[in-house]
Amino acid sequence: LTEAWRGKTAVRLIEEIGEQQMIVMGPENPKRTITVFTDVDCPYCAKLHREVPELTKQGVKVRYLMFPRGGSQSDTYRRSVAVWCAADRVKTVGIAKEQGKIEMKTCANPVDAHYKLGQRLGVEGTPTIYLDDGKKLGGYVPAAQLLSILGINNTPAVSHAR
Repeated sequence: LTEAWRGKTAVRLIEEIGEQQMIVMGPENPKRTITVFTDVDCPYCAKLHREVPELTKQGVKVRYLMFPRGGSQSDTYRRSVAVWCAADRVKTVGIAKEQGKIEMKTCANPVDAHYKLGQRLGVEGTPTIYLDDGKKLGGYVPAAQLLSILGINNTPAVSHAR
């Protein structure tokens, strides 16, 4: 019961942030949605990000909330803000995750709100993945395994016409 309550609470709090305050990739009418607390300097977050195209191709919407593990005084925090302030956030988050050079901009951003929400939900490491049903997955999960957990069959459909 506690786990179910936590999941429902997490979903509600994440939805309160709103997709306009997230970095969103994937189809408009997804089969499933995941929300990932991510750190631009986390190697396992980068590994997951490299698999996002496979997830989105299979109908999964991926939403990022920034969780700079070092807090608001860290270089990672400043890089997270720069990603948010970029003209193309999706492209820039990919560059940042591969340790590429990004333009260090500042602007009004939700990074503090993302970080505080992560703390409130007990996020301790990155990536932390929340499924749309509230289930929490801590750490990197390969795309094939994630698709299986989501109940999405990623093998081509076989026709059984008679």
